[in-house]
Amino acid sequence: MALKIIGKFTGKSRLLSAPLAALLAGSALSLAAGPAFAEGKTLDVAIIGEADTFDPMMSTKDVVSIVTQHFVETLYTFDGGWNIAPLLATELPEISDDGLTYKIGIREGVTFHDGSSMDAKDVVASLDRWLKVATRGKGVADKVASVETTGDYEVTITMKEPYSPLLSLLAFSNSAAAVYPEEIIADTIETVVGTGPYKIAEHMPDQHLQLVRFEDYASRDEAPDGAAGKREQLADEIRFIPVPDPNTRVEGLLSGQFDFADGLPAESYKRLEENETADPLLLKPFGWPIFAVNHKDGLLTDKNIRLAVQAALPIDDMLFAAFGDDNFFITDGPLYPEGWAWRTEAGVELFNQNDQARAGELLKEAGYDGTPLRILTSRQYEFHFKMAEVAKMALESAGFKVQMDVVDWATLGQRRDDPAVWDIYITHSPFLPEPALTSLYDKSSRLGWSNPEKDKILDAFTSETDIAKRKELFAELQKQVFEDVGFIKIGAFNALQGTRKGLEGVPASPWPFFWNAQVQ
Repeated sequence: MALKIIGKFTGKSRLLSAPLAALLAGSALSLAAGPAFAEGKTLDVAIIGEADTFDPMMSTKDVVSIVTQHFVETLYTFDGGWNIAPLLATELPEISDDGLTYKIGIREGVTFHDGSSMDAKDVVASLDRWLKVATRGKGVADKVASVETTGDYEVTITMKEPYSPLLSLLAFSNSAAAVYPEEIIADTIETVVGTGPYKIAEHMPDQHLQLVRFEDYASRDEAPDGAAGKREQLADEIRFIPVPDPNTRVEGLLSGQFDFADGLPAESYKRLEENETADPLLLKPFGWPIFAVNHKDGLLTDKNIRLAVQAALPIDDMLFAAFGDDNFFITDGPLYPEGWAWRTEAGVELFNQNDQARAGELLKEAGYDGTPLRILTSRQYEFHFKMAEVAKMALESAGFKVQMDVVDWATLGQRRDDPAVWDIYITHSPFLPEPALTSLYDKSSRLGWSNPEKDKILDAFTSETDIAKRKELFAELQKQVFEDVGFIKIGAFNALQGTRKGLEGVPASPWPFFWNAQVQ
């Protein structure tokens, strides 16, 4: 059954944004000089599965971020160099000398999809909810003294202590500090109302999510730069189509069915490169696969058993099975790649031990009784499943009994919230410009990783503003990841996406977006 989402009137005055330049009618625009672009086109985007929520506060899934950023916006965003840039805020905040007060101007003339106008009250209500219900918001909530309106279009955030990653958190589209009308704020929001350039027209689960232009969208005026700057609605519609099978995504792109496809297998690179219909889009370096460890319940609450898992894993073999081509992966232990400010070798001697005998000794020390180690994974990211298969063999060689629970990505997203049903779940993350954006470090995350030393280091890291001191603290934090097995990094990899030939305006990004996109 199709779900048609229609905005409701909330009683606020309606403010119209400046009109965009009208597009010419017809299926294609022909000019005497310069390129021709498809007119009024629907962009079909193949994604790895269904977004299980349209409320980005409630999810850290990439597929949710990819979809929702088109209709829900935040105060800040990231430009092409991963610098923080204003979006719904007028400019970067005025921060007090002690780092405790953030005065944020709010843009006037911004309209929600329900026709109401955005003001400071909407922002405060939204941030209060974010601090209460969002994974990343809850991680910082105990450091926030207050969020208040200090003018019709001004908000002031007061901190209990300096918190250096705050603006990065407010800019991130993942577990996002999204801005909604205050009238719809509740623990659960059934119908999401945003300010973005597109709005939801129709959702047919497992078939498509149809977005159409929001005609009253108020764009920024700056030149586009990453996700910052002007957002033009060049396509009439964007359809996000869940395609769980990666090979089906490839074939659909090659046949011209899709304009863009995300999460493609490495072995399809040459086919895309040689094809006349599509082009490969390689994100290099992209990120790191992760074996997320359950510290709340089950086998891995025992440190020796965690150490045994870490000792047993053959990282090289897992990465080769996952990607098959060493152009797509690197067996690299540090949590950040070469050239990044956060790069450190602390603790990496415990990476890629591939020592099943040592793992067996650790299991004996722990008194392991044969309880199955439950690995939760999905085939929608095929490389997750391939890594799990190799890991299973190595862990069984070390003496573990392993239970593989293979589910679709949406189900994995639900099950990982219940610590009683898994010991490891497999995920991945892009390399993020601010380490604190990785929620796995925080004791409030679904992993529940906490020990007094790590918690003390993390608190110091997020309170420190001096970059040199922050680098030293991050080295200590990385050492804790290995020594306490907070989670397990499985090397690093490049990611492959694909585009229809002639698609322009879609910069390489872990979270691709399609405002400013058009097909030549």
